Amino acid sequence: MQYNVGTVDRWVRLIAGALLFVLGGWSWGGWQGHTGGIIALVVGVVLIATALLRWCPMYSLLRITTAREQARS
Repeated sequence: MQYNVGTVDRWVRLIAGALLFVLGGWSWGGWQGHTGGIIALVVGVVLIATALLRWCPMYSLLRITTAREQARS
């Protein structure tokens, strides 16, 4: 798998994902189930996961890369 998420993109995803995760969890209020909070949690988790994996499936579909190096693992 080739990396397609660069360093700056990773940091932006980590920060935005963490904020959405925290705000989503706060507004969701546990198991009460506010739709906006649940959506924020899911989007936050996806952003954090793509930052940690350094690979974004949407970037792959669109053939976009923000990574300088094309390392293979």
